[in-house]
Amino acid sequence: MKKTMVRLLAATAFLVSTVTHAAWPERPITLVVPWPPGGGVDASARIVAPLLSQQLGQQVIVLNKPGATGSLGAESVAKGTPDGYTLLWTALSTHVIHSVLYGKVVPYDLEKDFIPLSVFGDIPYMIVVNPKVPAHSVAELISLAKAQPGKLTFGSSGNGSVHHLASERLKKSANIELLHIPYKGIGPLLVDLVAGQIDMSIESTAASLQYIKSQKLRALAVAWPERIPSLPDVPTAAEVGLGDFRVSSTLFVAAPASTPAPVVKRLDGAIKNVFSDKGLQSKLLGLSIIAGYVSPEDSARMVHEEMTTVRTIVRDANIQVD
Repeated sequence: MKKTMVRLLAATAFLVSTVTHAAWPERPITLVVPWPPGGGVDASARIVAPLLSQQLGQQVIVLNKPGATGSLGAESVAKGTPDGYTLLWTALSTHVIHSVLYGKVVPYDLEKDFIPLSVFGDIPYMIVVNPKVPAHSVAELISLAKAQPGKLTFGSSGNGSVHHLASERLKKSANIELLHIPYKGIGPLLVDLVAGQIDMSIESTAASLQYIKSQKLRALAVAWPERIPSLPDVPTAAEVGLGDFRVSSTLFVAAPASTPAPVVKRLDGAIKNVFSDKGLQSKLLGLSIIAGYVSPEDSARMVHEEMTTVRTIVRDANIQVD
């Protein structure tokens, strides 16, 4: 009798769980953006949120939770209830770097505490120089660097940033020496780069496009497999002899670990439908985001590969942070 009752209770719990998941979502869903309003990540979330609302039949709300360079918002999702009602919408690249460089103090495990729903887009980076630099191609830049080892300066938004790691990759790939000048953010970096206080940077298209079009910066190559529509005359890294040199700010959406599989499946279907829309891709391209659907399984693989790549760069360049 006791065993029968246990089985009955288990079956009832399973049935209730199944019905609950089948009815999901029953209330609004929050996309946590761990950055202040106004940036590319925030703008993309606000473009996609209404489309996800249509797919899911519930309002999708964008909530900015800035702080600790993205870690505060990410932690709130990682430690939140894994019911699919609170998701993380962010720049994967930054969180990967922080996990590698600050692994002992970052309050979450990027691979264990999240289920990647989709690595949905990239903002490609470019090799840009101040127009005063006498180099109109990557080949000329490399020749200039080899003729004056350690004299050419490259700026980054901080030690261990995407810009820094990308430049270390370039140094290794081209076998050149460059002098690193770290800044406290992209803003002051671009001010000095445009003013000619530093020579070059590997900068995102989103941040540098306006300066390139106004000829305040010169783009030598895009670190992306294909030429980008906004700058069709700028060659790819492969075209200038840098092989598979690829740098981007990768965007992704994730749920807390242990989110029920039926909920993940429903979210996956909604995201797939949204990112298959060519109209959406065109809007995101206006933000320099090259978007497209990637499955949760492939997204998890890409997160792992990105972690491995960053660990290798940090080790080879002996990058250390205080």
